[in-house]
Amino acid sequence: MISREPTIERLATAKSLLLTPFGLDESHLTRALNEIKAHQVDEADLYFQYTRSEGWSLEEGIVKTGSFSIDQGVGVRAVSGEKTAFAYSDDISEASLLDAARTVRTISAAAQTKRVKTATPKIAGGRKLYAGLDPIATLDSTAKVELLGKVEKLARAKDPRIIQVMAGLAAEYDVVMVARADGTLAADVRPLVRLSVTVIAEQKGRREVGSSGGGGRFGLAYFTDAQIEDYVDQAVHAALTNLDARPAPAGEMTVVLGAGWPGILLHEAIGHGLEGDFNRKGSSAFSGRIGQRVAAKGVTVLDDGTIADRRGSLNVDDEGNPSQRNVLIEDGILKGYIQDSMNARLMGVKPTGNGRRESYAHLPMPRMTNTYMLGGDKAPEEIIASIKKGLYAPNFGGGQVDITSGKFVFSASEAYWVENGKIQYPVKGATLVGSGPECLKRVSMIGNDMKLDPGVGTCGKEGQSVPVGVGQPTLRIDGLTVGGTA
Repeated sequence: MISREPTIERLATAKSLLLTPFGLDESHLTRALNEIKAHQVDEADLYFQYTRSEGWSLEEGIVKTGSFSIDQGVGVRAVSGEKTAFAYSDDISEASLLDAARTVRTISAAAQTKRVKTATPKIAGGRKLYAGLDPIATLDSTAKVELLGKVEKLARAKDPRIIQVMAGLAAEYDVVMVARADGTLAADVRPLVRLSVTVIAEQKGRREVGSSGGGGRFGLAYFTDAQIEDYVDQAVHAALTNLDARPAPAGEMTVVLGAGWPGILLHEAIGHGLEGDFNRKGSSAFSGRIGQRVAAKGVTVLDDGTIADRRGSLNVDDEGNPSQRNVLIEDGILKGYIQDSMNARLMGVKPTGNGRRESYAHLPMPRMTNTYMLGGDKAPEEIIASIKKGLYAPNFGGGQVDITSGKFVFSASEAYWVENGKIQYPVKGATLVGSGPECLKRVSMIGNDMKLDPGVGTCGKEGQSVPVGVGQPTLRIDGLTVGGTA
């Protein structure tokens, strides 16, 4: 069997779902874009999307809910300077396209006097980071229910103190196509799966929660027996550890962050501040600081949408630009920001493949993909052993950040008190308080154990949610403020 080039294959899939069933072809897209270009605009695009999603959840030993949905539609955008006009519809038809095109072009009052020249068609380059499969079809319904039952059985067998188990399985098949005014046509076929596990442990009337899970851009066969047991072990360990946790101390101290998911602090406290829109407007703590030292030596931060099968990865972004491996901070020096097309044009730089949107009903904006810090040369054990008195936080819960000041507050879901290089006991209620830029400058040891999170991250910005990845090595940060309960 002869296979087609991946970009051509994705375009064929997109056209079969988003154009052909509605009597459309590329000529209709060109006509709609020419309608927009009849007025003087800087950018214009059409964004088509077809999404099929499924979810299952287990609680109290039974699968209580199952959901299935299909959504499809088109978003039409025109950009003039800093102004954007946008219209969307779940009716994919020539009439809807033309109506939306004539509506959004009014953002520019000046109509062109010359005839509109049709742009030369060109297929956007793209990557092949994941298979274009439908993950929903990779397991039948019976097998999905059995998988969740396996989670329940495994968790309860781990320890008699586990009194409740909740598990969720989600799969999504997302097909997008972008047609731009410059003639560019791009498409992507994006599978996405996730398994989540939450357990509640009880001891002497005290209850604690532990959670785990993972996923990525692949099929449900990824969740093997060994992988499921690993998630269950992590969730059970977290719950049982917190049963013995003491109140966390408060004050300024040395904090060691674990590898992997604690990179969520990096994402929130630093990553958002490096998004192009905040920096163009001058509202980020990192605005105007390219070329300056913003972190300790050895700190290198990347946003990389090109890692195979990762939750935050994209073959092309939601504006049709190929994803990239962007170095944001190199050895402590700020190198650049992540950009969508509009902010890149206004700042006089190139897009970085970070134009993302939640759906066809939303505008694109600069968003992170997989954001992580590169590893250093220290063994994790050496970093923990270096703590005279302080906190070791291998796992994180939620948090929030103020982009303008860079100040953040994060809660540690698993943490330990350390004295003289030895872990003494688990603590509960620890919150980390600080400033993203200041936090980076206080990194004093970087581990050689960089790893990415297991594939569970979702980022929110201006009401839009997109899947992302985070990661980091074990890090020692000096003089970080810990808010505790002791």
